Amino acid sequence: MQHFDPIELKKLYLPPQNSHKGQNGKLLLIGGSRLFHAASLWPLIVASRIVDMVFYASVPENNELVQKAKEEFRDGIVIPRSEVEHYIEEADSILIGPGMVRSEQKIDGDKQMTSIEAITLLEDEGEQTYQLTKYLLQKYPEKKWIIDGGALQMMEKEWLQHMKHVILTPHLKEFERLFGLPPTEEHVQKMAEKYNVTILRKGEEDVICHSSECVRVPGGSSGMTKGGTGDVLAGLVAALACKNDLFLSAQVGSYINKKAGESLASRVGTYFNASDLVDEIPSILARETGQVS
Repeated sequence: MQHFDPIELKKLYLPPQNSHKGQNGKLLLIGGSRLFHAASLWPLIVASRIVDMVFYASVPENNELVQKAKEEFRDGIVIPRSEVEHYIEEADSILIGPGMVRSEQKIDGDKQMTSIEAITLLEDEGEQTYQLTKYLLQKYPEKKWIIDGGALQMMEKEWLQHMKHVILTPHLKEFERLFGLPPTEEHVQKMAEKYNVTILRKGEEDVICHSSECVRVPGGSSGMTKGGTGDVLAGLVAALACKNDLFLSAQVGSYINKKAGESLASRVGTYFNASDLVDEIPSILARETGQVS
């Protein structure tokens, strides 16, 4: 399995000089919960620095936090989770899962939910995660989906069978839970090919596979073991996926995320967090794509 070649960065979409607002990507982010706030804010902020528009749908508590932080959100719209379907058609890609809660209780997979409004009334937030993810993936299989965090932890692999454009971003335990297999490179490749998805298996060395093609992305820093760095990666990948091939987006997102961690480590050692990573990514992305020297 070969390592990621930075020459692939030349394939990345860059906004043309004569482009207009909205032409350089629109992302819908569905995430957050009453328990986890920052986990959906980190991908929101990093994505808002890459694409033209982010539609952010969370629980009321998180929506209020984002409204107060509008200076960071720049071009975007905060929407109630019950209204996400109005924005799915407009979005170029959809990120679901950061900060969403999983449930330790067994979920009734045979229960059929016919509306998001009904799902939001479920008392167990973990069951909400399961039912919302199932409902949206099955109703909109043609959209570009990046599945992360709680949605990834609660979903069933069978839901992938009729989907067309999916990136999964599991860490080692999430991969094993979803597919029932050890998270080896061989298994990542087999599952990516079987379900026709792109898998970004996170680790000390990321492994990214689509169909029979796989690459490794080494690097990073031990400072990236802190909570939230995976959420940052999900937002970065989802933003890139708005205007790029999914396999390329996963590779570049992994590479840039690790380079940002290395850059921070060169200045502050391990003493940085996910918010620092968000702030570092734009300069690394600009440098690696040749926009600045």
